[in-house]
Amino acid sequence: MSLNSIQRSKSLYEQTYDALRTSILTGDLEPGARLVETQLAEQLQVSRTPIREAIRQLQRDNLVTADANGSLRVTTISIADVAQLYDCRIALEQLSVEAACQNATALQLRRLEDLVSQAEHLQTQPWAQSARSPRSSSYLLDLDYQFHHTIAESSQNRWLVTLLEQVFDQMTLLRVQTTRHNPRVLEIRLEHRQIFTAIAQRDVVASVDAIRSHLIASKARVIQEVKNLHVAIGDSEAGD
Repeated sequence: MSLNSIQRSKSLYEQTYDALRTSILTGDLEPGARLVETQLAEQLQVSRTPIREAIRQLQRDNLVTADANGSLRVTTISIADVAQLYDCRIALEQLSVEAACQNATALQLRRLEDLVSQAEHLQTQPWAQSARSPRSSSYLLDLDYQFHHTIAESSQNRWLVTLLEQVFDQMTLLRVQTTRHNPRVLEIRLEHRQIFTAIAQRDVVASVDAIRSHLIASKARVIQEVKNLHVAIGDSEAGD
């Protein structure tokens, strides 16, 4: 693990929290990694007090959890959590595309098409070919979020947007962990094109079928990747 020392422009607690949160969400602190206050304090060049405060906030954020022995570790998303979060997305996003077919503006449709085109262009970039390229993973995640968020906004239902944002917030750690190890769990080229085409044609049945198929396939890919992560974490802990 590599962490940069703290620059004292904000409060030590805020900077410590930001540094640890960033390290978790970028994968520098991997799922299942044990957080030891003394080690973190030495690496960040702060006392244990801001470390302790930051970890408490990370626990409230569900980014850090205590294991059976009371040790604090970076949260590893359970398979049950994956299934439940995806089930919520499937239900909400079917409503989202149905309403988008009826309410999407010409500007929003152009935005969706642009996001799909960016995803299709991505596969031609040399830096995106690495299976674990952090840049590729981050770009994929951003394109995927913007696409689904734009559809939700196109529904003109602000409560639906809020609910989907809450689900995406809860999925942040899951999405970062899985795409960092295997960006291919996100299929945002062909599947996004199919969803966009149905919405652009104002075809409610096709759009609902497309989003449902997309999310069911994504759910299966992510669950498999989470299983792989659990195996890798188990092997790592066995070797400690």
